[in-house]
Amino acid sequence: MERAPQIIMFLLLSFHFGVAQNATRNGGADGFPVGVILDLQSLVGKIARTSILMAMDDFYVAHRNYSTKIALHIRDSESNNVQAASAALDLLENHNVQIIIGPQKSSQASFLSDLGNRSQVPVISFTATSPSLYSASLPYFVRATLNDSAQVQSIASLIKTYGWREVVPIYEDSDYGRGIIPYLADALHDIDALVPYRSVIPLSATTDEIREELYKLMTMQTRVFIVHMSSTLAASLFTKAKEVGMMSKGFVWIMTDGITNIIDSMNTSVVEAMNGALGIQFYVNKSELDSFTIRWTRRFQIDNPNDPPLKPSIFGLWGYDTIWAVAQAVENVGVKTRTSFQKPSVARNSTSLENMGTSVYGPELLKVILKNKFSGKSGYFDLSNRQLQVSTFSIINVFGKGWKDIGFWNEGNGMLRQLNLGKSRMQSAGSVSDLNPVTWPGNSTEIPKGWEIPVSGKKLKVGVHKSAYKEYMTNERDPITGVIKASGFSIDIFEEAVKRLPYALPYEYVAFDTSRDTSTGSYDDFVYQVYLKKYDVAIGDITIRYSRMAYVDFTVPYTESGVAMIVPSKGIVDKTWIFLQPLSRNLWFATIIMFVYTGSVVWLLELLGKKRNVREPIPRKIGIVIFFSLFGDNERVERILSRIVLIVWVFFFLVLSSGYTANLATMLTVEQLKPTISSIDEVRKSGLNVGYHDGSFVKNLLEDLNFNTSKIKAYDTPDDFYNALSKGSNNGGIAAFVHEVPYIKLFLAKHCKEYTMVGPFYKTAGFGYAFPKGSPLLGDISKAILNITEGDSIMQLQKKWVGYQNDCKSVDSALGSVSDPDKLSVDSFKGLLILTGVASTSSLIIAVMIYLYEKHKTMIRMQPDQNGEDLEENDKPQEVNGGGRTEENNHPGEGIGQSGQIQEETRGQEMGNINLQRSNFRRNGSSLIWRERNHGARVAPISSSSHF
Repeated sequence: MERAPQIIMFLLLSFHFGVAQNATRNGGADGFPVGVILDLQSLVGKIARTSILMAMDDFYVAHRNYSTKIALHIRDSESNNVQAASAALDLLENHNVQIIIGPQKSSQASFLSDLGNRSQVPVISFTATSPSLYSASLPYFVRATLNDSAQVQSIASLIKTYGWREVVPIYEDSDYGRGIIPYLADALHDIDALVPYRSVIPLSATTDEIREELYKLMTMQTRVFIVHMSSTLAASLFTKAKEVGMMSKGFVWIMTDGITNIIDSMNTSVVEAMNGALGIQFYVNKSELDSFTIRWTRRFQIDNPNDPPLKPSIFGLWGYDTIWAVAQAVENVGVKTRTSFQKPSVARNSTSLENMGTSVYGPELLKVILKNKFSGKSGYFDLSNRQLQVSTFSIINVFGKGWKDIGFWNEGNGMLRQLNLGKSRMQSAGSVSDLNPVTWPGNSTEIPKGWEIPVSGKKLKVGVHKSAYKEYMTNERDPITGVIKASGFSIDIFEEAVKRLPYALPYEYVAFDTSRDTSTGSYDDFVYQVYLKKYDVAIGDITIRYSRMAYVDFTVPYTESGVAMIVPSKGIVDKTWIFLQPLSRNLWFATIIMFVYTGSVVWLLELLGKKRNVREPIPRKIGIVIFFSLFGDNERVERILSRIVLIVWVFFFLVLSSGYTANLATMLTVEQLKPTISSIDEVRKSGLNVGYHDGSFVKNLLEDLNFNTSKIKAYDTPDDFYNALSKGSNNGGIAAFVHEVPYIKLFLAKHCKEYTMVGPFYKTAGFGYAFPKGSPLLGDISKAILNITEGDSIMQLQKKWVGYQNDCKSVDSALGSVSDPDKLSVDSFKGLLILTGVASTSSLIIAVMIYLYEKHKTMIRMQPDQNGEDLEENDKPQEVNGGGRTEENNHPGEGIGQSGQIQEETRGQEMGNINLQRSNFRRNGSSLIWRERNHGARVAPISSSSHF
């Protein structure tokens, strides 16, 4: 493409613009000159010519009153770039055309668009689809078709829907073929699909060259091909593909719209060779084209009597709509002057390109064409962005002598099963089952997986590594056959996953570095062999790590994850004083304090309430406090405040006793191992020795945790670090061994009574299998592993290789799945403790306030009335004189005997009243105050020692 303008320029100057062709319609002298450049011998050129001529007739029949009509000057480029350029110069120089329609190929349009810029003549092509043609540097080039890059998203969506991971594009070596590749590669990259190879077919390729390239493709694993080329070259490709057996079961062919848009016009034998292929096709509502199709077919037979009858393709419909857009623009602009070109003011003795004039109508015509929007035969025709906008594509499946729709795609909704235009909701296709059924190559209904081991290829190379834990993986070479045999937990998982694939997968084991003892070999080196393509997959106890994912992909993990410590255990907990263990020390102290406090409060409440049984000696008082705290029945607790305090206390006691009982039951029924070391930080701070498996990434982890390098020791086998743990750190051994959880599980299955696990304290992804980047096997193997780990198969395999030994109740219990029950702490009962304390304290404060109030009231009653004056006269008791009578009752005429009798009667009455009113006496300190019920008289205090 880059050299085409220079070559064309040289040839044009050499031939002095060539020989003009005179295939002019409508005279050309009286109409508005418009040039047309097509490859008239090609199928697309013939279809386009019929559509253009038919559009001319239909437009002016519909617009008989238009005064300005266009005159077409049609030229044949003969499928040659130089001839196309020569025809364009002839049209500009000799016919002063104001618009050029065409050319047909993208390589031809590259130079013609430059001519359009120089002459300001719009160049409108409805067949040149290369993305490289659309740029700001070509303002006079208008694409009345879709850019090839518009369909790459629909292709990517189709591939993603079917889950294919690798794709090989097959394209012609031209501007048209190469233009789509960068956009296609980006779209495939977005869906994580790889392009392992690109097949380029020269335009001049012979059938033998095409066959040779197809054989090369057959030796590869990828079976999904995207074909992007002209219809002529595509016909040869599919014919040869059928001959060599590549249109059979397992292959996937996807055609771009350059082929599928004219598939109705292709030879029947070619269509049958394409059976099973998928294609992207511009969507056209053909139900509205019935009458037009009949008229067009008749016109085509008249124009091309030697060709079989055809139907109009989308290129023909775009050509038809282009003429309508141009004719309307010419009418709107009108012919205002006879001079259509302006020549340079100073002519130069140089090439004619420098003396080329500029169009008078070109700029205005371009504006009108870009503004013109209408519903044409191809659909909504809008060139406002100098090219048609992305619309809807049909996904077709070639079947028999024709094709069928399996779904649709548009930019807003993606893949669709049904297209209901005019409705707001469309049925989206989220999976393969949502699309219509496809008949694949080989008349198969089974969805191809997109890859397979080539017939002439070798088996899948599966790298295996000897592990320090034979239960996970080991391998040996058969002395007779030389075949590598592998066994172990990791091997069984892989073989079980392969069995669950929906296809056969032949493979063979390849041992890693058999020249030496590989048990100490680096796993990083082992995984790196996959990147070097020595293995197709590496399996075993390989930890999934971020650093390794830089050059390989991993399956989902098939084991637990994490790094933890193996430490000696203290043994079974001593049960002699186990009844004290359910509650923490702080909670014991808090409960005792609350016990004493609550009893004291109840005792004080009862004391302030004048209860006699609380006035006991100190030993008995303590007993009463305890009694009130624990039992306190209605006979001994009378005050309402005391009862409130006891209700809250009993509630607290019941909750505490329930928690105590539950925790104690757990401690008595579950035997637990107590680790001698509780955390990795304790090992580091104590300066104890710590061990790891030689060659493991754990060494780097310990260094990152700031462990002293001299305290880190490497061991090769489980027996080695078992002996080191037995010695202990002070005797030259280790205090803890840091390892991955799957290995710890295996170790504790044998030594669960002596050692236990602490952690995990570091997160890892577990064990997985390493595949090359973008391997199509990765997804299928991962799905199979998930199917295994989510079912009963994983339990059977674990029991087979890990097992339970030495009377271990459960490996999971040794791993800490049954954790030590936590002691009940003050925090667990903080709310109840606060509630009990608040209830007791509040009740005590209220009781004290009541007591002080009553005492104050009594003191007020004891004070004399009227500021210390004597009692009222009628309230005073009769005072007896020494002679035996009172002054007030000393009446004349009364003898002493009578007076004595009265005194005796009076004294008897007083004693009787006192006996009757004993309940009216009230104790106040050491005095008794008596109030007479009937008279309310007050008497002097009487000693508390008086007897009644």
